[in-house]
Amino acid sequence: MNFSELISNTRKIFIGGKRDPHDPAVFHKISLVAFLAWIGLGSDGLSSSCYGPPEVMIALQHYPALALIIGIASFLTIVIISTSYSQIIELFPSGGGGYLVATKLLGSNAGMVSGSALLIDYVLTISVSIASGTDALFSFLPFSPNLKIPFALFFVIVLTILNMRGVKESVTSLVPIFLVFVFTHAFAIIYALVMKGGDLPLKFQDTGMQFHGAVNSMGFFGAIFLLMKAYSMGAGTYTGIEAVSNGLPILREPRVKTAKTTMRYMAASLSITVLGLIVAYLLFNVTQHDGKTLNAVLFENMTKSWGGTGVIFVIVTLISEAALLLVAAQTGFIDGPRVLSNMALDRWVPNRFSALSDRLVTQNGILLMGIASAILIIASGGRVDFLVILYSINVFITFSLSQLGMVKHWWQVRKEEKHWEKKLFINGLGLSLTLIILISVIFVKFFEGGWITIIITGSLITIFVLIKQHYNKVWRLIKKVDALVDVVESSSEGLLPIDPERRPVYDKYGKTAVLLVNGFSGLGLHSLFALFRMFDKTFSNFVFVQVGVIDAGIYKGQEEVEKFETNIKEDINKYVNFMNKNGFYAEIFTGFGLDVVAEVEKLLPTIQARFPKSVFVGGQVVLENETPFTRWLHNYTVFAVQRRLYQLGVQSIILPIKIY
Repeated sequence: MNFSELISNTRKIFIGGKRDPHDPAVFHKISLVAFLAWIGLGSDGLSSSCYGPPEVMIALQHYPALALIIGIASFLTIVIISTSYSQIIELFPSGGGGYLVATKLLGSNAGMVSGSALLIDYVLTISVSIASGTDALFSFLPFSPNLKIPFALFFVIVLTILNMRGVKESVTSLVPIFLVFVFTHAFAIIYALVMKGGDLPLKFQDTGMQFHGAVNSMGFFGAIFLLMKAYSMGAGTYTGIEAVSNGLPILREPRVKTAKTTMRYMAASLSITVLGLIVAYLLFNVTQHDGKTLNAVLFENMTKSWGGTGVIFVIVTLISEAALLLVAAQTGFIDGPRVLSNMALDRWVPNRFSALSDRLVTQNGILLMGIASAILIIASGGRVDFLVILYSINVFITFSLSQLGMVKHWWQVRKEEKHWEKKLFINGLGLSLTLIILISVIFVKFFEGGWITIIITGSLITIFVLIKQHYNKVWRLIKKVDALVDVVESSSEGLLPIDPERRPVYDKYGKTAVLLVNGFSGLGLHSLFALFRMFDKTFSNFVFVQVGVIDAGIYKGQEEVEKFETNIKEDINKYVNFMNKNGFYAEIFTGFGLDVVAEVEKLLPTIQARFPKSVFVGGQVVLENETPFTRWLHNYTVFAVQRRLYQLGVQSIILPIKIY
């Protein structure tokens, strides 16, 4: 076994074998039903009950009863935002994450800001979830605190590998963990209400008394600021809501119905858990203990009289918390790469982020999310309290832009849309709420570290703008070259050296030029004409080869893939028509897959058998003032093809095409 085979076999063990994007059943195999989507996408919000409510209690440590106000406010917030996002799901049945909604309803720049905010938020989702999960484990495991960072990084690596295998595999393997969490926490909340529910009226009285005490001590605005701070510390609770609308492309058909069912599951479980845990804290008078999470203290207080059964319950519950927090990191690994791929298709980020691996996942995006999260965990020392401060600002930027876009939409279609008033009211309420929360969270968290998030997001926006400017510049130049298409389609006279006696007849042993093209475009025609300028009438046959790359923008179902293949074949056939008119024999070969080099290699035996004396020709655009940064933005696929052909002993030529 050679080294490459060893690498391939190792990869297959950890990542899995290849998937065929042409298999009609493969999309069904990798899509999620509502229950699995609730686990994979909704676990982010549900797991935030492990750090959201505790952070609220810590912020209100001198006035703990005020947490009841925050709990009720959080319950209502979840209901309102979830309802408004259900309307986004209906309007964007193929996927309506914050980036797409803002782009289509408010414009590309607003979409880019929303996408930038989302990417930072998803990195923080992974970091906070894993750091908090590690804290939960260390609440009962007798390990040195110095091992927290290595543990957290290990979990980042494991989840990165799981997601590179595929979304469904990564989610299915975590179902037992999710169910144990749901059952143990539901039992704990119900137990608290049954055993201590009679104390609730007293807790409501304490809330009123402590609010008056806070007003007397800090003034009215001081008390309101305290509530705002506590509310903002628990605002990470809402970040998972957006994930359902963004994850629509991976849901099982009918997608809208599946997504709305998932949203109901998530909203109900999240709102009840958050409010229920806060109430349980108050009923059992839970206070913070060093080295233990607040939930660990709650479960220990609750089970003091249970004996050995209580110890087992606490351990199982805390393990399920730690595990679910790891599941919650799934949201970042699922939706972060999806946002990246959508932005890549719009040229805000490098094209490579829209590419699919042979497991049909956006591997580059998954790796980027994993690396960024690992760096953030190391930089923050895995401190949940610090990461939570950075968290949640960005998600409310996205929330606000999405709701603003929906409000604008309902107003614009008010003459055609039935019940537009109701829909406008729901999204208008969502806009008002998320905007107020955004302003409050920025105000409260800014000097405590929130400014770091704003600087990072601003830097990311700047980078995306520079990338877009480069792609736009290249695109404008290419559009000028594409003017040649109009010339060819209107008249082909004088463009090629026509021999009146020449007829388009297949010559098996004639010299054959195999041109690698990307559609019937100006660049392809420039390559063809450059070939004639260099070799005149050397070639008897012309073969045009195009590989249709199935990326994240194409792979949304079997119908989309088939439509894509049909369009490519119709487009490339124009080369044959053009060459035949000029007396030259031409054929086309098309391949469809995830990698151009691999598909060309598949076509190679057939082409060489039919045209033994063939030479491959590819055109490569030469850009003015190339830099390492601009080179990174382009794939230079033709060079990769040439390297592979060289290894196979096949003749190939690259023609430089200047477009500046």
